Amino acid sequence: MKYLHNIGVYFLMIKDMFRKPTKWSVMRTLIFKDIDDLIINSLGIVAFISFFVGGVVAIQTSLNISNPLIPKYLVGFATRQSIILEFAPTFISIIMAGKVGSFITSSIGTMRVTEQIDALEVMGINALNYLVFPKFVALTLYPFIISIAMFLGVLGGLAACVYGGYGTLEDYIEGIQTDFIPFHIIYAFAKTLVFAFLLATIPSFYGYYMKGGALEVGKASTTSFVWTSVVIILANYFLTSLLLG
Repeated sequence: MKYLHNIGVYFLMIKDMFRKPTKWSVMRTLIFKDIDDLIINSLGIVAFISFFVGGVVAIQTSLNISNPLIPKYLVGFATRQSIILEFAPTFISIIMAGKVGSFITSSIGTMRVTEQIDALEVMGINALNYLVFPKFVALTLYPFIISIAMFLGVLGGLAACVYGGYGTLEDYIEGIQTDFIPFHIIYAFAKTLVFAFLLATIPSFYGYYMKGGALEVGKASTTSFVWTSVVIILANYFLTSLLLG
């Protein structure tokens, strides 16, 4: 029953997030601040992970192709498919659930502990709109991060393949271009937008409705990461079945 209660409160929170909006002059400042905190500050870790994981995928694919009848361009093809379909949209989102999700939960949870949220409500401000809606708007730019992850993942695979001696530049580029289906990009970004919504709202839910003190803020951050990751994986399964099945 506790889980059903939390699901109901979560959807009520989403409804209230759009109610009684904060005036635009204030909201604009909050949105730009959240873009800096959630998007810009995440570029470094996303770029680093994407480049080297792309290299690992290329190396693993090359090492597992021992049959001389299998064309060498398959390394580029497999790297492209792995990065675009799953790694960039899904696994980067799980990493972001740890970085961005924990930040959102801890920042809102700290405001709850220090009674700043109570102060907002006393002043007649819709605290959910004030705190959660800017994060929702900021994370609509999340596909920008995923596009960078895709590019650097493929580039990392290229660097590992060519400079590691696992293949030629021509073979890798041929593999990238082989049987390319544009809908796969649409599929990846469709998943990304759903994941962005989950990244903005689930951690906010655990931060906004937490109770206790500083210790409970840490527990709420851990819980939000776990459940955000679980929901992202479940959403990934259903979206894959729906869009590619």
